[in-house]
Amino acid sequence: MYERGGKRLLDLAGAGLLLLLLAPVLGLTALAVRMRLGRPVLFRQQRAGRGGRPFTLLKFRSMAEGPGSDAARLGRFGRWLRASALDELPQLLNVLRGEMSLVGPRPLPVAYTPLYRPAQAARLRVRPGLAGLAQAAGRNALPWGPRLALDARYAARQSLGGDLALMLRCTLLVLRGRGASAPGHATMPAFSGEAD
Repeated sequence: MYERGGKRLLDLAGAGLLLLLLAPVLGLTALAVRMRLGRPVLFRQQRAGRGGRPFTLLKFRSMAEGPGSDAARLGRFGRWLRASALDELPQLLNVLRGEMSLVGPRPLPVAYTPLYRPAQAARLRVRPGLAGLAQAAGRNALPWGPRLALDARYAARQSLGGDLALMLRCTLLVLRGRGASAPGHATMPAFSGEAD
């Protein structure tokens, strides 16, 4: 019953409430991005949603425009923005639009979809989310293999209690500022399709 309708009701109520409560934070973050990085304030990218259908993911921009590596363009402000997960807050709009859920596998680039093995592709059975089992286990610090396996495990079974626990675990991880990047990378290395 939760998977068929309760989860979507939680998404609508939770995202709506969070947007209201966090409106000042969203406004201040947008202003900070505008002052530090200029326009555009929002970063938009096509990501794979439920069933692999593409949608436009929204984030606050954290990298400077122009040439250079991700690490060089990220800078101190961008690293702080990602560690705090404030850059992810616009995705509450993706949740309201039904493209994402509060809890689910993180949405990955559309180009990764044909690279998944059948077991990994199971992650596409559910809407991608802001928080999830793989995020609670370490965010981007978790290697691709375990990360995709946890995503598939989550997709096989969801529950209200499990989702509430994952939201709490992910919040605590973000508050500690951990897991925003993989060791030795500005964010996360690209997925090559070879993870076990």
